[in-house]
Amino acid sequence: MSNAISFPGLGLSFDIPEVAFSIFGFSIRWYGIIIAVGFMLAFIYGLKRCEEFGFNQDQLIDILFVATPAGIIGARAYYVIFSYDQFRGNPVKMLQIWTGGLAIYGAVIGGLLAGAIAARVKKIKVTAALDLASLGFLIGQSIGRWGNFINREAYGSVTSLPWRMEIFDWSVGRRISVHPTFLYESLWNALGFVLLHFASKRRKYDGQTFLTYLAWYGLGRGLIEGLRTDSLYFLNTNLRVSQVLAFASCLAALLILGYNALFRTHDPENMQVAIYNAKKASGSPAPDTPTDSEFSEPVSITDTDKAELGGNPDFVQDGRLVDDNLRVGPNPDAPAPYVSPIEKIGMTEIPPSPPSEGTQRPAQAQDTDGGETSQNIDQQK
Repeated sequence: MSNAISFPGLGLSFDIPEVAFSIFGFSIRWYGIIIAVGFMLAFIYGLKRCEEFGFNQDQLIDILFVATPAGIIGARAYYVIFSYDQFRGNPVKMLQIWTGGLAIYGAVIGGLLAGAIAARVKKIKVTAALDLASLGFLIGQSIGRWGNFINREAYGSVTSLPWRMEIFDWSVGRRISVHPTFLYESLWNALGFVLLHFASKRRKYDGQTFLTYLAWYGLGRGLIEGLRTDSLYFLNTNLRVSQVLAFASCLAALLILGYNALFRTHDPENMQVAIYNAKKASGSPAPDTPTDSEFSEPVSITDTDKAELGGNPDFVQDGRLVDDNLRVGPNPDAPAPYVSPIEKIGMTEIPPSPPSEGTQRPAQAQDTDGGETSQNIDQQK
């Protein structure tokens, strides 16, 4: 009795154990490793392209901190909801995700909802964040399906096609030849990623890439799901949950794409990336970057304040120098704060703002004793 996976028509055979290795008695499975690799590649891709969608790497990481655990919870919840009979007598088993039972559509839904909320908090257009997320999903889904290959799961019905996959079916006690549906979906997602990668560079509005992803993935998943033998069903009906959801999302996405193409005019300047680039060009910091308004806004100084300071035009206020133009700058006498080499990367100098229109330089008092005034000092400089 062999548990090897073979492709007789192609002359290929693989006998790969589900467990890659063990650490202190804890088994590390190939499935988890493959999922992690898919996630890391999607993450690296996102870091490389996030500014093309209108936000920086720090904002992307912050969103992923929220979306990733939500995606795992969603994947498990989706499976439990539509396979509740398996957990009815043992609710604790719902939490044992290492025993299997994750649904990709649940991961997508959970991750998207949490990521959308995080994007709103970061003042990023949700549709722009979804555009980048959809490309990451295609990477992760394409690679993650090979975890199903190692686990001998998510395969299709019996077939005699030349590329059929032969596995041992424990339910019948013999080897059978089936559709390698894991491979179909992996290749479909890989092709979708390549197409959307280049199409995203020419998108006309935020959300266009995400809608295209929904249409592409929905079409492929709906067709492939019909071949699988392990589908989740709506209650006691013959309706496959993922197939219905796939075709419904595909149809909805196509309708929205068509409406935008035929009846709406989109201004590229309203896209998140255009707003982000405009702020970078003007020297404005990112929306969530901490700023010190004292370095860019005038400070109101009264004559009484100056009189108390002996008429000195340059005086220290809150650790900074304030000149006659009411601009604030760093105090040269104050010790400079420590800045690590990592913090220095990407730091930019914010130039002082010019005095607002109508603001006049305060008149200097005449020095009847021949002493130095601010004007004299300026001339000597």
